[in-house]
Amino acid sequence: MSAPTRRSLREQAATIGESPSAPTASASVPPRSTRRGLGRMLADALLWIAAIAGLACIVLVIVALTANITLIMFRTGSMAPTIPAGSVAVVQSVAASQVHVGDVVTVDREGSLPVTHRITSIAPGASEGERVITMRGDANAADDPYPYTVQTVRVVLFSVPGIATVIVAMGNPYVLGGLTIGATALVVWAFWPRSTKDPPARREPTGADR
Repeated sequence: MSAPTRRSLREQAATIGESPSAPTASASVPPRSTRRGLGRMLADALLWIAAIAGLACIVLVIVALTANITLIMFRTGSMAPTIPAGSVAVVQSVAASQVHVGDVVTVDREGSLPVTHRITSIAPGASEGERVITMRGDANAADDPYPYTVQTVRVVLFSVPGIATVIVAMGNPYVLGGLTIGATALVVWAFWPRSTKDPPARREPTGADR
């Protein structure tokens, strides 16, 4: 039996030094990098929110056109505390014959701004579809100075306090321009091509490389 050489002794020592629990080259490879980091996930979430908001706006526009629904803003507090100043109300145009005492309605006045108050009385008009109504603001102590002869009115369905200033601001060209730029930047960032290559695997030195 030949005596072991120096090279064979080194190989045996390297083999003995390796244990099943020692990290191998494959175990040292970092996990595969994901395409979506935190920023990409945030961008996707914002895009989904924008898409849902856009869809909701489309649905609301269709409903508004088909059901004669519009928005009105309250600049004064004549209907406080029910509808304080700065509120926005959703109103629907209906025939005057469909309203009742106690309803809050908007009446259009020729040459003046519309008035939105609560109906206090209803009387028949000159024609079948015409009504003569008196109204009073909830914050007022007396009825309006004169009755209103109407064939159609806009009934207040519900109101949201404090958002009139937001809606007015949305009509500002600077605000609209900023929103447009922000939305464009978000879309470009979300769909900008990103590298999908994984980082090179790091190889642990073995006993044979020492």
